Amino acid sequence: MKKIKPVLQPLALNDVRWLLAAMALVMAPLFFYIAPWVLGFALLAAAWRYRLAVKQYPPLRAYILVPLALAGAITILASNGYALGRDASVAMLTLLLAMKFLESRSRRDGILLISLNWFLLITIFLFTQTLPTAFYFVLPIFALVIALININHPNGTLPFKFRMKLAGNLLLQTLPVLLVLFFLFPRLAGPLWRTPGDATRAMTGLSDMMSPGSISELTASDLPAFRAEFSGKFPAANQLYWRGPIMWSFDGRTWRIGSHAYQLAPEPLEAPANIVEYSVTLEPHNRPWLFALDVPLAAPPDTMLRDDHQLVVRRLVTTRMRYDVQSALSYHIQLQLDNTTREAATRIPKIGNERTIKLAQSWVDQGLNDQAIVRKALEMFRDQDFVYTLYPTELGINPVDEFLFDTKRGFCEHYAGSFVFLMRAAGIPARVVTGYLGGIVNPIGNYMIVRQSDAHAWTEVWLRGQGWTRVDPTAAVAPERIESGLSQLPAGEPVPMLARGENNWLTQLYLGWDAINNRWNQWVLGYNQAQQMQLLQDLFGSQLTMRSLAVATIIGILALLAGLSWGLLRNRAPRLDKLAMIWQRFRRKLAKRGIHAPPSEGPLAFGYRAARALPQQAEIITRITQTYARLRYGKTKDSEQQLEKEIREFKP
Repeated sequence: MKKIKPVLQPLALNDVRWLLAAMALVMAPLFFYIAPWVLGFALLAAAWRYRLAVKQYPPLRAYILVPLALAGAITILASNGYALGRDASVAMLTLLLAMKFLESRSRRDGILLISLNWFLLITIFLFTQTLPTAFYFVLPIFALVIALININHPNGTLPFKFRMKLAGNLLLQTLPVLLVLFFLFPRLAGPLWRTPGDATRAMTGLSDMMSPGSISELTASDLPAFRAEFSGKFPAANQLYWRGPIMWSFDGRTWRIGSHAYQLAPEPLEAPANIVEYSVTLEPHNRPWLFALDVPLAAPPDTMLRDDHQLVVRRLVTTRMRYDVQSALSYHIQLQLDNTTREAATRIPKIGNERTIKLAQSWVDQGLNDQAIVRKALEMFRDQDFVYTLYPTELGINPVDEFLFDTKRGFCEHYAGSFVFLMRAAGIPARVVTGYLGGIVNPIGNYMIVRQSDAHAWTEVWLRGQGWTRVDPTAAVAPERIESGLSQLPAGEPVPMLARGENNWLTQLYLGWDAINNRWNQWVLGYNQAQQMQLLQDLFGSQLTMRSLAVATIIGILALLAGLSWGLLRNRAPRLDKLAMIWQRFRRKLAKRGIHAPPSEGPLAFGYRAARALPQQAEIITRITQTYARLRYGKTKDSEQQLEKEIREFKP
């Protein structure tokens, strides 16, 4: 038996037009994240397919499309180092979608294109998950649903208003299911996805090394590093030292964390006081460390506290992270210093920066104790013509010597690095602490925003009877930096807008928008397993297991589907308009006299037959049927109310 090939309905011009519009809306946000040439090629291919539809030319053949697809795929892989990571995968999907559009012929191809567009739309969340992105998603979602409606409608094009209304109704019906899945579907403990490029992707934030100019570069950014919500009053400005990476190793120019910092037994913390409780929402920065006020008392769940009280996690922070911390603002760390730590905290290169070493040795030769040497160094910064600036002079092979004796212009990393070198040269254990200083309070949400421009470096020296003690050399040169941030820098310094301390309408607008974004981050993006369990426990009064949560999700979805099905079945019978209801009343009156109208019989034929069966009322029957036919099928000045009155008064 000869196999009969199914006849596929071709794509109409209106179908191609809506597919092109939907694809353009889906691909638009990807312009900022993948190679522009890929998007340009995809949109050019879509426009070419539209031109073919307008001219009624057949789509391109495989012998043209296959080489194009192979060349594009090889180019994408080559430009991404032959690694199929996030960027390359999304670019590849975009390319294949364009190829499929070029060869699309039937409505079945159109449905497949819409399905591929859904996948491409979801990939945007791999790049950004902001609130504006979520709002923007409404446009491509609407366009895709309208395109699907248009393709599946058997009569071709539909009125635009009808398509909009139908698409809106379909999407509204999905909202209850979406809410059930959001609140009840079991949350994973970690991120939903991770791509090979996460470990090497560059993000803004503090590095694991510090050299002259590294921190001053961060101050040009107003991007938030993290947000903090305090359970009580905000600490004073001079107590807002957010502890980050601790630098132990120095090679003569660059400070690094060093191997000593990777010990996991925290240094003994004694006499903690002024304890504050707060929550931190950390932005992704592709590093393993977290930030906490100096110093954290204990590691939050799933984190670790290193030997130097640096808070870290086992994996890189590639997604937004929230954690609760307790910190002591007054404390003593490690009153007894072991030999290993002392050796690591006094080690300096044997070659280079000789003038600084001689200066430190001269203080030791004067018989000054450790506290006096610390004061001597701070007095040098305070009394000599040192300048705190974002425009430091470039330093050579002996950066500490050149900064202390020649240029005397620098940012916090210059002062912290040179101070620690001075202390170590004098035999005093010291280390560099990097992190952030200060923050801006958002009164709308009552939380603190710490930005990249708040990046800072200070020092800790070990003093007998006091342990590790914070010393900030910047305070000796520019004490206003500690109290007011960068707002007091001289005119002409490249201070970001929010760091200037100006309370204008732009600042208020930013704070209002940040408060909205913060809620989005907390309750949507940050809705994790712990928050889900806590919410459900508050609602149901008992701790739910993951199994019961899955069962509740299934029951909730089934209940919603049952409700939607009942609503659809209830309205399955077509609703009659008023004119049809009037006509049905006329037919029922005649049916009582045994004159029935089959569904296939028109009104005029039915009236002719009824008039012959009831000759005494033939005139009124003929007038009623002709008036109804004119009202239903033609243009007439007849009154629907007059017809209703005649039928009401009609007595067969």
